[in-house]
Amino acid sequence: MKKFYKILEEKLENALKQCNYKVNKINVLESSRPDLGDYQFNGIMELNKIYHKNPVDIANEVVEILKKDFFFKDVNVAGPGFINMTISDKALIDFANIDDFEYPQKNQLIFLDYGGANVAKSLHVGHLRSANIGEALKRLCTYLGYKTISDTHLGDFGRPLGLVILELYKRYPDWDYFNKEFNGIYKEVEITNELLEEVYPYASKKAKEDENYLKEAQNMTKRLQNHEKGIYDLWLKIMEVSKSSIKKIYDRLDANFDLYKGESDAEAYVPELLQYLDKLNIVKESEGAKVIEVKEEDDKLEIPPMLLLKSDGGILYSTTELATIYDRMKNYHPNEIWYMTDKRQSLHFTQVFRAARKAKIVNEETKLVFAGFGTMNGSDGKPFKTRDGDVMRLEDLLNEIKAECLKRLNEEIKENRDEIAEKLAISVIKYADMLPNRETDYNFDIEKFCDLEGKTGPYILYSAIRMKSILKKALENGIKYNKINMIINKYDRELLLILNNFDSILNRAFDSKSLNDITEYLYRLNTSFNRFYTENHILNEKNHLIQESWLYLTALVYKVNHILLDILAIKIPEKM
Repeated sequence: MKKFYKILEEKLENALKQCNYKVNKINVLESSRPDLGDYQFNGIMELNKIYHKNPVDIANEVVEILKKDFFFKDVNVAGPGFINMTISDKALIDFANIDDFEYPQKNQLIFLDYGGANVAKSLHVGHLRSANIGEALKRLCTYLGYKTISDTHLGDFGRPLGLVILELYKRYPDWDYFNKEFNGIYKEVEITNELLEEVYPYASKKAKEDENYLKEAQNMTKRLQNHEKGIYDLWLKIMEVSKSSIKKIYDRLDANFDLYKGESDAEAYVPELLQYLDKLNIVKESEGAKVIEVKEEDDKLEIPPMLLLKSDGGILYSTTELATIYDRMKNYHPNEIWYMTDKRQSLHFTQVFRAARKAKIVNEETKLVFAGFGTMNGSDGKPFKTRDGDVMRLEDLLNEIKAECLKRLNEEIKENRDEIAEKLAISVIKYADMLPNRETDYNFDIEKFCDLEGKTGPYILYSAIRMKSILKKALENGIKYNKINMIINKYDRELLLILNNFDSILNRAFDSKSLNDITEYLYRLNTSFNRFYTENHILNEKNHLIQESWLYLTALVYKVNHILLDILAIKIPEKM
């Protein structure tokens, strides 16, 4: 099943060779005219200019070869040379009976950077897509056989931390952390995540209104970055509290990271990086600051230099970003590095990637990928806010969706209602988040995406639970199924054809770094299964060969659901 498209394309390529034709790339598509065939090949037209022959004549030559192959039930030519192919029942059955879902391990490492939480600040809805898309892409890479390392790359060493520490100093000046003469064991102080989440917005607002407060915060940030005793120790305490809170939210989303590194880890590599860059003679001065020119001749838009150091010697986000790549190449040697952040950071990553290549921090063959994404808006198309107009906390959004799922849960379910509602809530938010193309902004409507009908997480889960229930009842009744014996009707056939797209869907998602192909495929697969289920009375079928075929087909569809939902980090509940 995994190799279906590959076999189909090889058969076309061999037929073309037998006719002494060669096409640069064999690209088989699902037919836009199912009445003419299951699949179509449109590549014959490009041979017209090479061989100076009528494409229809060329197509007819190729078709005569393909007609001799048992793989095809019918092959025909339509229009200016389109080849339409209908797959034989035997070929469909043979492929379905090969349990071919595993991918070989590849000796390639992909480093994925996603999440991007800021320490001492609550995760908000703006962090959602990075966690969802990044986690799914990591799981996709792993399933396809790639080695992966994931890092959330915390924002943990910039001005926001300086603001938080300054405000804590203003409120609690007697803390041992603020006594430069103190050398003992710090007296325990109560720092909670709730306190940090209240302090940061207050300090941020005050810094915008009070220039002296802002200067104090900048100074506090320098003291932190200089690892000043007391200030740095307080920062460690803040990190411990905040990281624990961040992990709890990521755990709910089933977003898991191999590394919880941040800007502070990259900052340690800055001196070594600057020394390395100085030797290359690519750093220039500009109005007292240090920059790296990254513009290229064929740029259609102006690409400004990457700012490396401010005029006062301070480092910037771009500096730590470049140092992070330096760290990753030195310690992990990845073949590719993927970044999942808001697409509005495109210029930043263009500058950093070009600087990394100019400085030869990455090898020529190393791929640097910016997979930017659009924003999640409310149902009104405006930025997702609370009723008070604030940016909504991610935890509050999850709880709101969970409450809606609890209301819709079958009243007959008495046990584990909270756990089931949680799984449904995660399916709601993840499926909706990955349904549009990665780069597209989209509107999130809680009621719409909690619905059991349409393109929603609950619809997919309900279908999967139905399959699981059928297979469980078959097992309880001692009904065995080991293969598909025959194709009985159009509903069986449609399902088998959709199942054969499994491999191409995964590879399309990998190439585009977007999950919408998978979410759309899941909807199509489950809609087809539900038609199949309605038309065929699986457990009551008297003919054992037919029943075995239907049960095995149900098991195949459930397996594909399970694989793809796991890639999306969505768990299937027992009931709903």
